[in-house]
Amino acid sequence: MSNSFCSDNSRSLGEDIIGSAANHQTYILVECPQPWASEAFDSKWVPSNLKNLVEEVKRARLPIKFLLIANDVSHKSNRTTLLIYQRKDGLGSGYRKQEYSLPNIEQVAGLVKKWLYGNVTEHEVETSVKRDILVCTHGSHDRCCARYGAPFHFYASELVSNLYPDTVRMWKTTHFGGHRFAPTAIDLPDGRYYGALEPDIFKAVLTRTGNIECLNQVYRGWGVLPPEIQVLERDLILRYGWDWFSYKVAGRIVDSSEDNSNIIAELTFEKPDGSIYCHQAQLFKDAKKTVELKGSCGATKKSVFTKYTVTNVWLASQKIASYTT
Repeated sequence: MSNSFCSDNSRSLGEDIIGSAANHQTYILVECPQPWASEAFDSKWVPSNLKNLVEEVKRARLPIKFLLIANDVSHKSNRTTLLIYQRKDGLGSGYRKQEYSLPNIEQVAGLVKKWLYGNVTEHEVETSVKRDILVCTHGSHDRCCARYGAPFHFYASELVSNLYPDTVRMWKTTHFGGHRFAPTAIDLPDGRYYGALEPDIFKAVLTRTGNIECLNQVYRGWGVLPPEIQVLERDLILRYGWDWFSYKVAGRIVDSSEDNSNIIAELTFEKPDGSIYCHQAQLFKDAKKTVELKGSCGATKKSVFTKYTVTNVWLASQKIASYTT
């Protein structure tokens, strides 16, 4: 029965996937050959010092997301790639990347510990890569990610190698949330999440061309924003078009009712010409869009997923930067 797959169930209910991007300060991505265990850092190629560090960071509640990544040559590579993406403060456009090439995975934990205490330059490398796109293929964690994520990764890798062989990398990755939106992806350094991806729409996302309305189907939201106001950002993308992806943006919740059913949200953004705009909007919990379903194939009971709808978007302020020569 197809509905035993959580992603089939989400699609059949017509779930709006916006507002499901996770909000992390830092991503630490460790190249590690497959297979991966259901709990990623129990995998056989993960050394105990790295597993212990991940557990320490969790206990300390640091806002860091560790993921294992691999590509088609990871299993025969004689180096280990470590990527650290850290969110930019203030008006920003996502994350700043630091990339390291290490002799082996056993050295990752030591370098990450040093990084936590300050910048590290040893083993750091510069590459021509401008984007790292992560596709969840973690089938031992949720079978939708094997069923839909693995074939999608194969297709996406072919497309990327044809269009952007030197500047975009595709990675398979362990679970980062949202199994029911498989195939699901994170586009870094932006930090934007996508789901229910299909080949034609992925090409539009990759090239940032074509009909912007496709984001209504596949855009999960921007991980630098609180989940409740990600729906407002989607609204503004549809309004401003693909140009939006070159804007620097910051967002915040200005006010909310006690039960969060009504929210005043604000997005400030700066265009490449230096002009700055600020939009405010009212968001309300939308009972018609809110769904109750199993969040993953392995879930034993249903969960309620609250959805928001945007009303009353207004331009709160507009400031044109003055140029000096």
